[in-house]
Amino acid sequence: MKIRAVVFDIGGTLMEYRDMPYVWFDYYEQAFAEINKELSLGLSEPELARSLEILREYNPGVNYREIDWPPEKIFGDATAGWQTDIPLEKIIDAFFGAMHLRSLIYPESAEVLRGLRERGYVVGTYTNVVSGMPDSLHKSYFGELLPLFDIYVSSCSCGFRKPNPRGLKIIAEKYGLAPDEMIFVGDEKKDPETARRFGCKSVLINRSGEERRFGQDFTVGDLREIFGILEKIF
Repeated sequence: MKIRAVVFDIGGTLMEYRDMPYVWFDYYEQAFAEINKELSLGLSEPELARSLEILREYNPGVNYREIDWPPEKIFGDATAGWQTDIPLEKIIDAFFGAMHLRSLIYPESAEVLRGLRERGYVVGTYTNVVSGMPDSLHKSYFGELLPLFDIYVSSCSCGFRKPNPRGLKIIAEKYGLAPDEMIFVGDEKKDPETARRFGCKSVLINRSGEERRFGQDFTVGDLREIFGILEKIF
């Protein structure tokens, strides 16, 4: 069966956040401290500690989950009991703004996406969004890539997190694709697992040069190597 669609993870595959800690909840305490001051919330240390613990419990790295709760649910629980009239949306924006995230889009990303579309492939993405981050904010960090996708699916938009394959199923259904007509590209262990559970081929992008065996079908050190895989195998 010929490959008709190439689907990408985003973070660590097409772009990255600069100077990020290994786990997102390492940023939580700093972010809460900043918004407490900037929004004049007047929260006590025990109140901040309670909110911090709730957000930490929602973090899938702490408590594994494949269901993706919307930001309003996560932050609604974390801020329950706060004596403030500030809209929840503004609190969420201020929280992630306090992280001062800076994105870096890898040099070859746009070239590869354009090249695939020029060759007639459906180009999509299925990516996990940071727990509690609005999808609109997530997309703002790689806005220049969005027009290069035929379809964008995230854990926010489909309600499930990888390695649940729901996002790949959505793409397959939209374009009338069989699993063996798709290939999924990602950089973490859960990406080949997502592909395996769906039934499609997987490519692991490994820029470190260290051996990483996650059951992937192919490994590349540069995204441009995908063209060679597609030409050689199919």
